[in-house]
Amino acid sequence: MPHIRPVSDLRNNFADISRIVHETQEPVFLTRNGYGDMVVMSMEAYERKLFESEIYFKLKEAELEAKTTDKRYSHKEVFDDLRAKLSDRMESDEI
Repeated sequence: MPHIRPVSDLRNNFADISRIVHETQEPVFLTRNGYGDMVVMSMEAYERKLFESEIYFKLKEAELEAKTTDKRYSHKEVFDDLRAKLSDRMESDEI
């Protein structure tokens, strides 16, 4: 069930809204004159949404590439490449 509050609650009941977004990890929808005006969410929830959005776009990009090429990679090729990239990143962070 979405949390819907009037925008005036942001000023009058900020602590309550803050508690809701942190405890539930869900956004609070604020209305003005009965119409949707803005959304308030915790930083953690916002970062999770960004991460999920990034994954979605990467999957869409991979799906498009799969449709336009016959090149396929084995499980071993993919994970060997990932391990090499992680190793390179860790080495560059140590410097």
